[in-house]
Amino acid sequence: MVRKKAYIKAESCVACGVCRLQCPRQAISIYKGCYAIVDETLCVGCRLCAKACPANVIEVKERDVING
Repeated sequence: MVRKKAYIKAESCVACGVCRLQCPRQAISIYKGCYAIVDETLCVGCRLCAKACPANVIEVKERDVING
């Protein structure tokens, strides 16, 4: 099964929190006030964060999920 996940370029993130506010699954948090991080167990790849990001540092990519 393939799922999508948001990936944030931490070195370019300005930690504004816009992505966090847009995430319907609360999968994004701001790490020590420096950059956003994604909880991949919650992220469903809906792209709302990427569309909202004013710094344009979020990509949504496919990732493999192994079914147990």
